[in-house]
Amino acid sequence: MISKVAPAGYQAVAALQRYVTSTVDPTLLELVKLRASVLNSCAYCIDMHSRHALAAGEDSRRLFAVAAWRESPFFNNRERAALALTDAVTRLGEQGVPDEVWDSAVKHWSDEDVANLILAIATINVWNRIAVSTGMRPPAG
Repeated sequence: MISKVAPAGYQAVAALQRYVTSTVDPTLLELVKLRASVLNSCAYCIDMHSRHALAAGEDSRRLFAVAAWRESPFFNNRERAALALTDAVTRLGEQGVPDEVWDSAVKHWSDEDVANLILAIATINVWNRIAVSTGMRPPAG
């Protein structure tokens, strides 16, 4: 719907998606997309990104564990830092990103990597809001 009635805006979001796809590791990017989509209860995006990750060879146990990543043994420290940043940016409160989350991110990622992760998290949050607000549902079957 939005792509039809506001095509320039939709294309701008698509361009941002192309940028983050070219700058963030594909495995990490799918984990970030899946985690934000879980937090935002976006069934359409959860379905899409879990299917994309599986097709790219991701382990299904890791995908299921994204919902409880803190308690899961399946993620390395860099992935944990990115998932914590995803949680903080997606649930951005009055205090912003907690210092411990930021410190962990910059410990494991370069400044440019952190910037690109934030852009990736922001982008999936935009897609989630488009899908949820317009009632997009995953295809049956």
